[in-house]
Amino acid sequence: MSPENLAKKYMEILFSGAGLEGLLPLFGDPFLFEGPFFTFNTAEAYVRSLMADPPTGFSYKLLKSWGDDSSACLIYQFSKPGISTPMAQWFEVKNGKITKILLVFDSKSFRAP
Repeated sequence: MSPENLAKKYMEILFSGAGLEGLLPLFGDPFLFEGPFFTFNTAEAYVRSLMADPPTGFSYKLLKSWGDDSSACLIYQFSKPGISTPMAQWFEVKNGKITKILLVFDSKSFRAP
């Protein structure tokens, strides 16, 4: 699977809000997730966090995607009740597995007024 298609499969599983353990086969070892609020150094820790607080009621609209042999980038409009903001995720891929995800967005949309 190409890095771009792997990233899209990740998004499909993540935003379904169910079956989040299905993300684990997509991730390599080592694995790193970095975002404005959280950092995880293992795939297991990242998926456990998602399962403890599933992304229910969340959605996205893909605006642009592209990739090469070792990475992919998705830009999308993220939505959940009361919040809509653009986000970008950059995925590093090695041996057909996601080894790093960098999530970028303006976190002020998520802070209480």
